[in-house]
Amino acid sequence: MSSLMKGTAILTIGLFLSKLLGLVYIFPFYAIVGEDNIALYNYAYIPYNIMLSIAIAGLPIAVSKFVSKYNALGDFDAGRRLVKTGALLMTLTGIVAFILMNLLATPLANIVIDSEEQTFTVEQVANVIKWVSYALIVVPFMSLVRGYLQGYGHYLPTSVSQLVEQIVRIVFLLGGAFIVVKVMDGNEITAINFSVFAAFIGALGGLLTLFYFWKRLRPEIKAVQVVAPKEQRLPYSDMYKEIFKYSIPVVFVGLGGSLFQLVDLLTFNRAMIASGISGEISDAYFTMLNLLTQKIVMIPVVLATGFSMAIIPTVTKFYTEGNLRQVHSSMDKTYQVLLFITVPAAIGISILAEDLYHFFYSYSEMGTQVLSHYAPIAIFFALFTVTAAMLQGVNYQKWVIFSLLVGLLTKTILNTPLIHLMSVDGAILATALGYGATIAINIFVIKKVTNYNATVVLRRILLIVILTIVMALAVWITHIILTAIAPASTKVLALLYAIICAGVGAIIYGAISYRLGLAQLLLGEKFTKIARKLRLVK
Repeated sequence: MSSLMKGTAILTIGLFLSKLLGLVYIFPFYAIVGEDNIALYNYAYIPYNIMLSIAIAGLPIAVSKFVSKYNALGDFDAGRRLVKTGALLMTLTGIVAFILMNLLATPLANIVIDSEEQTFTVEQVANVIKWVSYALIVVPFMSLVRGYLQGYGHYLPTSVSQLVEQIVRIVFLLGGAFIVVKVMDGNEITAINFSVFAAFIGALGGLLTLFYFWKRLRPEIKAVQVVAPKEQRLPYSDMYKEIFKYSIPVVFVGLGGSLFQLVDLLTFNRAMIASGISGEISDAYFTMLNLLTQKIVMIPVVLATGFSMAIIPTVTKFYTEGNLRQVHSSMDKTYQVLLFITVPAAIGISILAEDLYHFFYSYSEMGTQVLSHYAPIAIFFALFTVTAAMLQGVNYQKWVIFSLLVGLLTKTILNTPLIHLMSVDGAILATALGYGATIAINIFVIKKVTNYNATVVLRRILLIVILTIVMALAVWITHIILTAIAPASTKVLALLYAIICAGVGAIIYGAISYRLGLAQLLLGEKFTKIARKLRLVK
């Protein structure tokens, strides 16, 4: 395995585990603070994620590309000077972002809270935004160090530090909330404030991990660094111009989901209340849409994130070599594997929404409705991530920014009128249309730039859709039979029914796709070995 692909694999595994932990922690957290209070947590994290993305400005990837490029040219001093000045710059950026988020906390809370009937006050929302902002002081500097070490080909520090950061954050979050609510019999609002502050504690854990690796790797890095004469040094203006060129498209891709959520944050409650829905119900729907159901929906999408990271170096390599045939082959495989996994997973979640929501949270007709209608959007999330990665791979990053802006404009224009017309389903439809516009532009540009012909992929998509329909019918019938025997009145039964139905769906989908040769073609011989062990095939 090449060092590039090995590094990508390490980063992908680390990111996958980190993302997975970031999805599943919400389930026990919900059990501790309750559905009525968890909305406050969500109100803090949407603006935090946006400010965080802006503060770090795609820094790990940008610095990694910069250091790797100039190291290859023999100019090891460029990276040294970048990290030396960047450390101060990123510390200042973090402090500025922290101050800015504190200043914007109350104005933003005033936009979010539109009625006295809503569950929380403006002051409570503003306070929780301020508590989460402390992490902004640490994260930008940490991102600089991650990118610098990646530039020297050391991917393990980034992967491990991301994982440690997430583990420390979740332990502090769940432990703190449990102690406040269950042990000290405290207020759930206090527990929420304590929990969002966990982002700062987690960041410290990640930073300490990086310092450990830095200490170990410093002799190796210093051994190759030679301070360049002043007249041969790359000017700082050119240095940072190049960094911004690399980082801005990465920022927009990372911001995509958070910006769509920001549109809901700024418009959802106002539109719902204007439609005659009470503020309390609006808060509940907002939380279900942008936090609770999204955590379930994003589980299959995490796989797409891994694919997007893996395809950038592959597509870039073949495109730079002018090998369009291999570029097309890589794209074909990625689209097909992505949809082969994501489409049935999304539809399966939609069908089993009642049992899944009941098990992870509590029984709720509202929650079931939102999850069932929102689950197919996972396909859009996955396609956006991968098409954006492909555009970066062929060095057309500017189109990523343009397509995302078009998608956000579509979501912004349609969100309020569609909410008036369809309630929470209007916000889901606006998200689908916004992402749809973005994906369509991305695919159009990819086709033009690489002369890509999607005929094979379209045929396979049709086959995947047919297989998914067969699977969905089997899952639906199985669920009807199980609930006719005994309704899923407890969490245990809900989990049991979800496992049985998902198992039936997976067996049917896997067996038919194997018989047709699709599974072997997309997933390789590993799928054949697994299928034989499970005795699904001979």
